[in-house]
Amino acid sequence: MSVGLANQTVTVTRAITTKRSARAPRPRRTAGGLPFTILGIVFLAIMVFPVYWMVNTSLQATSGAATATWFPWNPTFAGYRTAFAQQGQNFVSSMIIGLGTVVLTLAIATPAAYGLARFRMRGTKVFLLVLLITQMIPGIVIANALYTLFNNVGLLNSYVGLILADSAVQVPFAILLMRAFMESIPPSLVEAALVDGANDLRAFISIVLPISRNAIVTAALFTFLGAWGDFLIALTLTSTDAVRPITLGIYNYIGSNVTDWGPVMATSVLASLPAAVLLIVAQRYISAGALGGAVK
Repeated sequence: MSVGLANQTVTVTRAITTKRSARAPRPRRTAGGLPFTILGIVFLAIMVFPVYWMVNTSLQATSGAATATWFPWNPTFAGYRTAFAQQGQNFVSSMIIGLGTVVLTLAIATPAAYGLARFRMRGTKVFLLVLLITQMIPGIVIANALYTLFNNVGLLNSYVGLILADSAVQVPFAILLMRAFMESIPPSLVEAALVDGANDLRAFISIVLPISRNAIVTAALFTFLGAWGDFLIALTLTSTDAVRPITLGIYNYIGSNVTDWGPVMATSVLASLPAAVLLIVAQRYISAGALGGAVK
């Protein structure tokens, strides 16, 4: 009888479950996602269109950007050849300034961020507030303040001067970014290294830096992009062609070649390539580094 009762119980349970499943409301398919998708496509097309028109105009032998056709039916690379010949040195200058700014910024900001994250010192909150306020100062104000100083010490029209000036702008942001990530590192990892006989510097190099790779790559990328796209500081601190970056080269290029937009647009495309390549390569590091300090 016990076996029969058990079978009846199983049968009743299955019937109740089936009945409840039949009564359960099915998820409704909403059509609200389609308008948002269309709206997102429209916004994306609006944002991408200037980039497309820049590439499109650079491949056409036209006298003006407004007279270019919608598609380069007869593409030509004459504009790129002219851009390489006339703006090649400026491209190299921007690369030197960008990489130099990254090295100097990381050399200063990485240990500073670790010190602010690990050690509790008086005035830390005030110092962080000052760093945050510096992000609100316009770049032209910093450039004008540095002009007199660099003129007195002979750093105008030099790679060193531009690297120092760009690093002064990028260091506060890099410190704030990496400090937020380093605060999420468990203190027990560093303490274990100290117990094993390592000093603070050894623990910083062997433990903190490998763990903070994503944040460091993110800070390096934003630093490079900031130095690569700088215009105001370069315009203020340079007056010769020897150390002229690509942004200032495009500015002067438009003034002397405004009747021929092909080389101008080709130069703009070449100036955009390093940023685009770096963003694609370091995309996963950016997402991990930017959000790493948000969860503890």
